[in-house]
Amino acid sequence: MISNSIKSLVFHFGLVLAFGNWGVQASWDEWWTYDGISGPKYWGVLNPLWKLCSIGKRQSPIDIDPDKLLFDPFLKNLHIDKDKVSGTIENTGQSLVFRVDKDSKYVLNITEGPLTYRYQFQEFYIHFGTDNNLGSEHKIQGYSFPAEIQLYGYNTDLYSNMSEAQMKSQGIVGVSLMVQIGQTTNSEFQMVTNEFSKLLYKGSLRTIKDISIREMLPDIKYYMTYEGSTTHPGCWETTVWIVLNKPIYITRREMYHLRKLSQGSVEHPKAPLGNNSRPTQDLRERTVRTNINFAQRTESDPQGKTCKLNMHKNMYYKANDWTSDSLYQI
Repeated sequence: MISNSIKSLVFHFGLVLAFGNWGVQASWDEWWTYDGISGPKYWGVLNPLWKLCSIGKRQSPIDIDPDKLLFDPFLKNLHIDKDKVSGTIENTGQSLVFRVDKDSKYVLNITEGPLTYRYQFQEFYIHFGTDNNLGSEHKIQGYSFPAEIQLYGYNTDLYSNMSEAQMKSQGIVGVSLMVQIGQTTNSEFQMVTNEFSKLLYKGSLRTIKDISIREMLPDIKYYMTYEGSTTHPGCWETTVWIVLNKPIYITRREMYHLRKLSQGSVEHPKAPLGNNSRPTQDLRERTVRTNINFAQRTESDPQGKTCKLNMHKNMYYKANDWTSDSLYQI
């Protein structure tokens, strides 16, 4: 629990930042961070609208325990449109964020999979660490990838925009894509990585035209899914999370340029932008489902007969080594 004295200090800190010496309210989005008294531990008391960050019961990210995954044979294949979109990528001082232009020629829909409704892609966040041992927000059996890309879309069947949808039931979809160090990067993702060296300071903007988010992704056939929240303030518990089973790759050189990004301006660069990950949250009573039937193989029983193992019966699978390349050869 956060003590009353700390709450008072944080509240006073918020007032100073919000009103300053000019009596003008600043945007709440300008000053929350990933460390100190404006970090994740205090998001829920910094702004009354963010209280779920402290008291929510379905928070994200989570540490996925492979032993407790529930195989769901009725989960459909995920579908993401292949249309290209244009937008702006920005160093916000908290993350690297790509947002689709409002007048972009095409809309990009995310449908099927565990989704009942149609969701329109709006933005993606890049979370990363200052070394290869941490970076991703979601973890797999305690293992953290060097980075994670999170695609966000809003429910266009029920709501008119992201601001409305993020506070309403089934409003948001979050597609989590783990990033691993590799030898090559695909051409679509290179449109993003090529801009890293030009986004060194907070407020830096670059335009990216005609990028296919679908072509940037690996095979999206297999995934894990659960009900959670946005991983940034206000931690709204309206997000259907889809964690893809295969990673995207980034070269060491590209990762080096990403880690050069700063939280601050040219005059006051502050700390590196990296390590911008919220700690994992308790799963509580939630179920994490998957369409990966790891047990679907044939083996011989003691009598020499061949039998087909299936997760319809076993329901759970044994944990794999997520640091092994063999994980992705499903």
